[in-house]
Order: sequence, then C-alpha cells, then structure tokens
Amino acid sequence: MSSATETTLPRSAEAGHWGKDVRSDVHVAFEARDAGGVEISLESRVAAYYGSAILEQTRAVLAELGVQHARVAIHDEGALPFVISARIEAAAKRAGIALGKRSLPAPYSRPEACPPEPAPPESSGPPPSGPESSGKDRLRRSRLYLPGSEPKYYINASLHAPDAVILDLEDSVHRAEKDAARILVRNTLRAVDFGPCERMVRINQLPLGLEDLAEVVGESPDLILIPKVETPEQVQAADRMIGEIKARSGVNRPIWIMPIVESALGIENALAIAAATENVAALTIGLEDYTADLGVVKTTEGRESQYARSRIVNAAHAAGIQAIDSVFSDVADMDGLRRWAEASRATGFEGMGCIHPGQIRVIHQAFQPAAIEIEKAQKIVAAFDEAQSKGLAVVSLGSKMIDPPVVHRALKLVERAKAMGVIS
Repeated sequence: MSSATETTLPRSAEAGHWGKDVRSDVHVAFEARDAGGVEISLESRVAAYYGSAILEQTRAVLAELGVQHARVAIHDEGALPFVISARIEAAAKRAGIALGKRSLPAPYSRPEACPPEPAPPESSGPPPSGPESSGKDRLRRSRLYLPGSEPKYYINASLHAPDAVILDLEDSVHRAEKDAARILVRNTLRAVDFGPCERMVRINQLPLGLEDLAEVVGESPDLILIPKVETPEQVQAADRMIGEIKARSGVNRPIWIMPIVESALGIENALAIAAATENVAALTIGLEDYTADLGVVKTTEGRESQYARSRIVNAAHAAGIQAIDSVFSDVADMDGLRRWAEASRATGFEGMGCIHPGQIRVIHQAFQPAAIEIEKAQKIVAAFDEAQSKGLAVVSLGSKMIDPPVVHRALKLVERAKAMGVIS
C-alpha cells in the first residue's frame, strides 16, 4: 500500500470544471486505491496535440505527491500545466490522501531588484524570482478582481493594464471551492507573469484567511487584502503569520497589507487599523457590506457612505498610507463610474477597485490630474527649486507667497503625474 494512503481505501473526489462553457480549466476525478498502480484516462479537445504531454504531467504530479495507486480521469478544457497540477493536487487532498509534499509548477523568471536568499532545507523550494518588489507607496489607481477559482481570467489580465490584479479567494469563490481555489491561486502566483501589475491576493475573513496565507505567502504575493477587518489585532495576527511563513520559505521581499473595512465598528477603528503594523500600505472600504451593516441602500451618489469614506481617507493619511476607494458595481454605467471616481479623487482617495476590465481606463482618467493642475504644480515646484538654490526660506510665485503645505502638495502631484506617465 502507498505510504500516501490509508486502510479505508478506495476513496474518490473531484476538482476543477469541464463543459461547453468552461475554458482554460480541467476536471479531475480521483479514486485512491490500495493496489494496481496508476491508471489515467484523458478526454481533451486538444488531445491530438497535447494529450501525451498532459498524461506525462499527470504521472509526474502524482509521483511528486507520493501517490502510487490511483485511478484518475481527466476532462481537459484547454488548461495550462499550472492549472492541471493544482486540480490534481486538490482532488487528491479531497480524497483524503495524506500528501507528503506539494506539486509546484516551474516558476516564471524575470529580473528582481534583490535576489531571494537560499530557501531553508525544509521548504518546498526557493520562491519564484517574479517581478521587482512592490513599493509601499506605488501607484494603485486600479485593482482588477479575478475570481480565485476561474483560471480563464488569469493569462490575459495584465493586457488590460490595471495597476494591480487581485486573485480573490473570498466573495467570488463558493464555500465548497475554497480549498481548491487557494491551491490554484498559489500555483498562479508562481507560474503566471502579470507583467508590471502588482499581484494582490484577497484572503477570506479571519480565521479562515489564515489557511489561505499558509498556502500563498510562500509564493511572494506583493500585497494581501484582509476583508471585514474590525480591529487592529486582526491585522497584526495576519502580519505575524506572514512574517513567520516568509522566514520559513526564504522570502525576503516585502508583502504589504491592505485591510478592508466593511462595518460600522471597523470605521470607528479605522485609524488603529491603518496604524496596526508598518506593513499596512493602504486602507480601503467595502461598501456593499458596510451599507448592509447599516441597513441602508447603496446608491450611486454615495450619500449614505460619505461619513465612512471620509473616515477612511482621514485615517489613512493620518497613518501615512494610501486611501483606496471601494468598487463601482454597475459595470454598464461608465458615466456613473466617471463621476464616482472623480469625486473619489477629490475626497482624497488615490484609487479604487474594479470588477470589469472596461472600468480600468475610466478610472485611470478620473484619477489623473488635469493639465491645468499639473501646470500650476510645476510652476510651484520650479519656484521652490529656485528658492532652494538661492538659500531662501520663502517661496514666492509672482507676487504671491507659497506656504510649505502648498509646496508639498505640488511636489506630490508632480511625482504622481510622473508615475502615471503624464509628464516625463
């Protein structure tokens, strides 16, 4: 009997999806056995081209997982290797197999600012090289939500040019799919190149979210979103676990945190949450749950959430981090989205979430400073530079004296315009 099985065999389980409306996924039916070796059957529309490769990969993954005796039926819908590995592992786990190790896909390779330190011997291998480490104050105008159980959205997500992609393990994933989704997200972080996009993961509400962290942190996401945060202790608990996993896995790059405040209690604790740890890079709000907590209707004007959103902005700036707005849920109303995003920027937010790629361009335009703003800011910065070069403590523009806060705001606006590529 395989060391990876128990005496109550056979057991069976499934993972993944298949059917005429499914793309880039695979369905794996796994039956563990006491003897007989490994039997694999395959159905795929691309079997003539990739059938041999899929079968070879399946045998390799099973061997890596320590499975010696099993019957595996695969229905492929154009899945890439990292998806196939995730679905086989999830099905084996659901069948009750005590896996000796994980089956990790080969990492994509891109230059990194600081090469990772060698992983400790007990880890499952060094973390992927990945993109350069994400800065704490990097541009976060838009973050595109991608369902954690739907691989079809992953490969082309960066083509829409959001500032960040969110591999979502919370609301977009059915309760019964949480276990398989976190394995898929883990493999996605390792194998998919999202280009310049910041790679975020929204975990589940604590304590379930701690299980998500255990699976994904070793693959170096740039930022973790923690939903439904009400106290700073929740953020600190997640931050401690992230630090412990980083140390075990040999991850030496920062992993930032963005708490999502979604209740009246969370709003009242906003400043403490924002300042819970130095790894908090931004603070955001979830308006669907917040308005539900208040028992009011969420409107496109946002009057019912004005107080809460103002608290988020004030708390974030008081803590020296970014304030990020919620999503705009009507994907067909681009005029409403533009008005919301423009008002959001005027309130003090630096970005917002989006649930459809079509929203990204509108959001970026709304959060871009107007030409007249940039011109005025550049003049103020030029006057400041001239005063500095002359050793003057007072900055003047024409006949007007410029206060230090005005100079600071102008400097920040110019730097932000540069980051957006509006000016060189």
